[in-house]
Amino acid sequence: MATIKSKTSLKIQNIVATTSLGKDVPLTKLAKTIPNTEYNPEQFPGLVLRVKEPKSAVLVFSSGNLVCTGTKSIAQVKLVIEQVIKTLKKINVNVTEKPKITVQNIVASGNINMMLNLNFLALELENTEYEPEQFPGLVYKLIEPNATFLLFSNGKLVCTGTKNNQQLNDSMEQLLEHLKVAMNNK
Repeated sequence: MATIKSKTSLKIQNIVATTSLGKDVPLTKLAKTIPNTEYNPEQFPGLVLRVKEPKSAVLVFSSGNLVCTGTKSIAQVKLVIEQVIKTLKKINVNVTEKPKITVQNIVASGNINMMLNLNFLALELENTEYEPEQFPGLVYKLIEPNATFLLFSNGKLVCTGTKNNQQLNDSMEQLLEHLKVAMNNK
């Protein structure tokens, strides 16, 4: 029987975070004044503001709500939001209060360093979806914490749905425990 290593390294690939600036933002003016923006209100009500460093994209809505994607840490999210606030000052939108940032989703990838029999796991684990003709990974959902794993036969995985490092680590521990139990049923 293969042993499952209890320590697997997860690497955060993307954090989706939201905040509200508490000020309306004139999106047309922002689009005309600032480079690295995309604004097509007929297709989508938000403006996309691309930030070079750290590389990310921020959806800016006229209400002052922001959605930040592409960062790999909370520190990077804060930097990006600060840059957006500085950018908005150029069009006379002065944000005076420090915005409260809420993480909506963390996407992480990792490897459990062993081959997985996905057909077997689809039968042994609850809350799975596996249709190899459509997608090569097994989808495994945890209820608490709310997390979804994509498991691949080579042992690589993607985890999505968690909102902080604790949830990410807890969900990984649960996955490993569930895999151990399933492997012992072989």
